[in-house]
Amino acid sequence: MNTESLLKDALAAEADMLGDTGDPWTGFERRERRHRNQRRARIGGAAVVVAAAVGVQAGVVPLPGWAPGITVAGFNAVLNQGPVRGSLAGDKAFLEDMRRQFKDVEDPGETWRIADRNQIQFVYAADVGDRRLVLALVPLRFGFLEDRALIWYDGEAGSPASRMTEGGRSDGGETVMTYSQRSADGPGVLVVVAPQGSTVAVSEGFRYTPDGRVEHNPADVQPAGTGLAELVLPAVKSPPETKITVTDGADILYEGGAGGGWSSNSEQRLDEFPEATVAKARNGRPFDLETLTRWANAALQDARIGADGTALTVRWTGTVNGQPAALLTVHPQGGGVLAYAFHGAAGAYRQDLRLLLPAEGADERPIAWRMRAEDGDDRTDTVIVTGPAGATRLTMQQGTAAPVQLTLDATGAATASVPPAEEAHVTAYGENGSEMGTTPVPPFEYDSGGIPGDTPKTRVVG
Repeated sequence: MNTESLLKDALAAEADMLGDTGDPWTGFERRERRHRNQRRARIGGAAVVVAAAVGVQAGVVPLPGWAPGITVAGFNAVLNQGPVRGSLAGDKAFLEDMRRQFKDVEDPGETWRIADRNQIQFVYAADVGDRRLVLALVPLRFGFLEDRALIWYDGEAGSPASRMTEGGRSDGGETVMTYSQRSADGPGVLVVVAPQGSTVAVSEGFRYTPDGRVEHNPADVQPAGTGLAELVLPAVKSPPETKITVTDGADILYEGGAGGGWSSNSEQRLDEFPEATVAKARNGRPFDLETLTRWANAALQDARIGADGTALTVRWTGTVNGQPAALLTVHPQGGGVLAYAFHGAAGAYRQDLRLLLPAEGADERPIAWRMRAEDGDDRTDTVIVTGPAGATRLTMQQGTAAPVQLTLDATGAATASVPPAEEAHVTAYGENGSEMGTTPVPPFEYDSGGIPGDTPKTRVVG
């Protein structure tokens, strides 16, 4: 069995353990390709040593046109299969002008030059709403190394090629490309380009249900088999939560958000907790109000909810890694409860936990979170455990081992050691020894771009 098969099997086994999460291999491939830009730098550094004598890799001496290149990593490009799509697909003069507008790609410490402009393959070109968009697969070369990138260029609708500028790029092996520009001040656009024969569905908006799940609004399914979505969407007062699903028959090719941005030219601020609300939730704790306010509003923004109708509770304050730390919950009206843990200061802090809980019994649950290394993203064995109000005893059970009692500090928290891959549960007991609640220790989260609760790693229910 080869390495790829072994990895596929391992990912499938983890998915089975976590429940119905879909095929993890597709997502892994997509994330792995996104890391290739970083790997290019490392590979390029090694190639510089090999080619230093002639100065080719460093770009001092031009690479002869006949010299073969070394492909950084193999992939099969899929979006360049078939004809160009979009309303400008037949505008050959415009596309030929665009060929001359693509710029070399500047990565830190290196320049990936366009190897051959005649080999640029256009994937999509259209005017959508007030935007003109072009997507192309571009061949790149850095010394002896070769790669390809999918690059968006954008401009105002009707712009000549000379007015188009780069609007984003990704690895050439991506199966689905998205473009989104939204605004609080006017209509925005969303474009999804997927393999021909696939079907795109777009859902905007969601709610947290009382049982601790995320319920997305019904999806707008685009014409079947086109592999394309071109939408002009209304103004939104805050960054929207968009879920895109691309299917090919029973296979899910992509499930996630839209790359792009949101802007506002108005003086309208995002709906935030005022300091008075945070001060009340602090409930007399000696904790810096500015810091706590910053963290509470960071939780609102991460959860994509507003302060209006949302209850804020400061569950715990203390110290983590020698820095101020807090656990707080935000509870949107009629929804589940979202727990967030932070440590640091107002201007420089780290979010250690985001977890969606069922509303019923949330106040009686102990909550624990795993810690990453202070100066990086390496996983550690350290777990912080906090009990609910009124808890007199906390225990932890790792795997099938017998529960062990935790030693609480003066703040009502405990520190435990759990291997990163080990499952664990924490239980809180009250004055009379009765069990108050049990909560699993969440696993480390790897993709924090979506909303909490949208994956099994960020919710308590299955």
